[in-house]
Amino acid sequence: MDLKIHSDFSKVNLEEMKEIYTSVGWTKHSEEIIKQVFEASNVLAFVTVNGRIVGFGRAMSDGVFNAAIYDVVVHPDFQKQGIAKQIMQYLLDELSDVSCVHLISTTGNEGFYKRLGLKKLKTGMARYLNPNLAHEYLE
Repeated sequence: MDLKIHSDFSKVNLEEMKEIYTSVGWTKHSEEIIKQVFEASNVLAFVTVNGRIVGFGRAMSDGVFNAAIYDVVVHPDFQKQGIAKQIMQYLLDELSDVSCVHLISTTGNEGFYKRLGLKKLKTGMARYLNPNLAHEYLE
């Protein structure tokens, strides 16, 4: 297996990325939306196996004080192989000089992020426009 990790958005196939989002149940990510959110993010990680994208993650950061990691997604056929861990380590390495890195875990994946050194926030707050997400993530 020829696994590679890179940050070059110009080298990725949006259709493959959409397939990965869909494979984990995230169905609202059109190719246009994927392009928009990844172009707005300044820290990117893409994992390919034999030239095909199998996972990715992104972050937005001011480069000094704050960053937020989003969309750490791996195709189910490649989960449980350490790929998400590699994506997270890549992103965290790129953000190593940033004072605070935020991440909102999807339900059930909190333990994965804890093992990577992230901890729960005492004062974290959010607003969700989608009522289903508000019910799932807000107290």
